[in-house]
Amino acid sequence: MRIVRESKHTTVLCTDAPDVNNASHLYRVESYHPVGRLTLGHIRFQDGTVPENGVNGVQNEDLLSIVIDRLQSFQSGPFACEQNQRALEHCLSALDQLDRRTTDRENRGIEGTYSI
Repeated sequence: MRIVRESKHTTVLCTDAPDVNNASHLYRVESYHPVGRLTLGHIRFQDGTVPENGVNGVQNEDLLSIVIDRLQSFQSGPFACEQNQRALEHCLSALDQLDRRTTDRENRGIEGTYSI
C-alpha cells in the first residue's frame, strides 16, 4: 500500500501492486476522524482488456467525466472562479487526449489489446 496524495482532510491510497503495464487498479480514499480513519470510498480501475476480462472497473475517462461535471456545476453557480475554470479546461483537455488515443487505437485495429 502506498500514499498517492495527502491533504489536510483526506488521504488517497493505492492498495494493490502495479501490473505488467506498471499501473495499479485499486485505490481507497480515507478521511481523518476523531476516532480514527474513515474510508470514504474505493475506486477499482479496469483490470485487463475488456475483450478478455469484461468490464470490471472504471476507466480514467469515467473519473475525469465526474470531475468535469462537478467543475461545470461550480462554474454555473456561486463558486465560479478562475482556478475552477482553469482546472475544468485542463480536465476537458485530458479527456479529449484520452478519447483521441482510443480513436487512434480503434483506427489501427488494436483497441482492447496490449499492442502499442
